[in-house]
Amino acid sequence: MTLKKISFQSILLFLVSMLVFATSCETPSEKKLETLNIQDYLDLGNSDTLYPTPKQMELLKKAMPEDHFQPAPKITDREYWNKVAASTSGKTYLEKANGLLDSKPEVPITDSIYRLANKDGNRGIYKPRYYRTMDKLEHFVLAECIENKGRFLPQIETFSDSIIAMKSWVHPNHDDKNNGILEGRRVSIDLGARKFGSVLALTESLLEDKLPQDLRNQINTNIQRRITDTYLKSTAFLDENNTWIKSTSNWNSVCTSGAILAIITNSDNYEKRIAAVGAAINSMAYYLSGFGDDGYCSEGLGYWGYGFGHYLYLAQIIYDYSDGHIDLFKFNNPEKLRNVGNFPENFEIQEGRCAPFADGVSSISSSGSNFANVLSAKHYGAVVPNEIRMEEAAEQLVAWNDPDLFKVQENPVVTELPNHTFYNDFGMIISRGKQDNPFSIALKAGHNAENHNHSDVGTYTLVLGSDIMSGDIGAPSYRAGSFSPNNKARSSWGHPVPLINNTLQSNGKEFKGVFKETEFSDTKDRVVVDIKPAYELPMLQTLERTMVNDKSGNGTITIEDYFVASESVEFGIAIMTLNDYEVVDDHTVILTSDHQKVKAEIESEGFKVSIKDVLVPVEHLREGAPAYRIGIQANSKAKTGKIRVIYTPL
Repeated sequence: MTLKKISFQSILLFLVSMLVFATSCETPSEKKLETLNIQDYLDLGNSDTLYPTPKQMELLKKAMPEDHFQPAPKITDREYWNKVAASTSGKTYLEKANGLLDSKPEVPITDSIYRLANKDGNRGIYKPRYYRTMDKLEHFVLAECIENKGRFLPQIETFSDSIIAMKSWVHPNHDDKNNGILEGRRVSIDLGARKFGSVLALTESLLEDKLPQDLRNQINTNIQRRITDTYLKSTAFLDENNTWIKSTSNWNSVCTSGAILAIITNSDNYEKRIAAVGAAINSMAYYLSGFGDDGYCSEGLGYWGYGFGHYLYLAQIIYDYSDGHIDLFKFNNPEKLRNVGNFPENFEIQEGRCAPFADGVSSISSSGSNFANVLSAKHYGAVVPNEIRMEEAAEQLVAWNDPDLFKVQENPVVTELPNHTFYNDFGMIISRGKQDNPFSIALKAGHNAENHNHSDVGTYTLVLGSDIMSGDIGAPSYRAGSFSPNNKARSSWGHPVPLINNTLQSNGKEFKGVFKETEFSDTKDRVVVDIKPAYELPMLQTLERTMVNDKSGNGTITIEDYFVASESVEFGIAIMTLNDYEVVDDHTVILTSDHQKVKAEIESEGFKVSIKDVLVPVEHLREGAPAYRIGIQANSKAKTGKIRVIYTPL
């Protein structure tokens, strides 16, 4: 995001908003709430900032209560908590908390470890400590609410004190290179800080007088400084902190949901609570714009669960807080939200496999939270999951508040994937074989400014059975250098796309692919994508990639690249794989996975080709390593030509 100078108009707008609510919200009272029309609300916003305008604030005032948000009944409501205690999930939760009771907090980390992680980007030396500490505190808090015997209170105080003692709540690699947050020069919210703040907010809200007053004061002070004030300041003035507030990535929904939970639960200032919700609605317009109208999530399936899951959590708490008068489940485009909610099923290639485009995952996970799937089933008619998995206390509270929604399905619905899926907005096609051992492909056009961009217009993933045989090798693991444009796995060099005059694809939204032709049938799918716009090569007149999936017999999938240039150019493509392989000759490669084998036959027109295979020089890949680039290069320059790779199961 490009930072803008703070205009006098923005400052005046902020001050007027504060004045309006300072005079109108001094004495909370019961009032009848009105439903917020989100499109009308957005139309009254200021494009320069996210802090609600005075007119937006007036609408919010009609739709929101004047008291705090209560995410679950307090510990003193024994009827509620005794019911939780008697439930299977309550007993399981208490059992796990008991197993953690003797553990110690793993924060604060030392300044030296923080600075080292900041410099090297090594998440392993701090991140597990952060999240284990938060997870244990969450379990102690909810376990104490369930049991109400005081056994967990000493640990709750100890863990809360340790979190408060941290100089910085952010991940060290999210601090600036001079460690400005650690050294107290600024305050910012990231994926870690939002969780620290929300956990402490839940702790104080649920336990109240069970905690020492001094600790409650410390919690309130820290949440106000580290979450509330920095969030509202950034939404009003777009400063160097919290630049994710206008992002289309998972950062926006995740950080926003945690910040809003902390603010509306903890802040004693009605104006701040209402402004925070209003800013979040404005911010979510940016987040949702990152999805295609067809529901496509360029971040992939893992980040759909993480990012959209937190969006749905934000929608849930705001819906509950406003007694249903603010509905982010529909936002201003119910049809688009329905498509987004159904993304996982539509994105699956087959047998639990999906394309690891960008920084996505290649498998439909059977671990981690599936909170997003549960709420998508309720609100968008998505497939009901056959198990319930949650990772955060905030999710668990939603489940206890609505236990029927989170029941395991006794007879889960099994749906058959369609012959093809076409995301025509962002540009991605899945062509599915229906053989006994299905042979299928996902092919992406897209553009090179997508979230977690890999400069990969035209990339594909080839799946036989449940094995990925060829195509996209996925993302480099997150550590120092993983986001560098020089990282081979993050450039078009590390993807199965053309390389022309040794020139890679360029970055930006204008560098894209466009589907020119699409033909789908039960026996054959054929698509043509124009990928010339992805390259800054003035001599290039045509560059088309054609994919044909012949579904007869055992199946045959062909990738053909055709080019025309005004002058002779060097031309080559690549077969990318994480599997064992054998280069038989310059026209044949055998790819062998754990369970499958595929032959890749290479044909060319206009020139002869040769093969040069190399190890991808990236040691840490999220899909595992090693990965190989089997380069197929024209032996001579040419003005026009074709290279065709024909994949056939063996």
